[in-house]
Amino acid sequence: MEITIFQLNDENIAEVKGTGLLINNLEDGLQIMVDCGAHEAYKAIIYQENITADFFELKTKLAGEILQKYTQYSFDIAIVGDFSIYNSKSLADFIYESNKSKKINFVGTREEAIARFSKR
Repeated sequence: MEITIFQLNDENIAEVKGTGLLINNLEDGLQIMVDCGAHEAYKAIIYQENITADFFELKTKLAGEILQKYTQYSFDIAIVGDFSIYNSKSLADFIYESNKSKKINFVGTREEAIARFSKR
């Protein structure tokens, strides 16, 4: 896993990248939050390809568990990807509602993620 830190509006933002899956379970999701926090970054950009497909299958409850912890600890996240590949109305509704909170963002590009973080 590679964490790149950049500044936006006097805040550290972490961009988390890697090859393969970085989030397979709740513990992986929490570890990313801890690793970013070690850099005093409480907002992170992570990519869909680094997250297990189970995350996007809402019946597994993985997304809910991870994102609830992120919200609880005031850790903002932007997940960058193409979510149209999942043919799920419940996921589409979840993404819509999450994006309204501005704490959890599902976006198409890195630039959209940065724009969402800069609007606070």
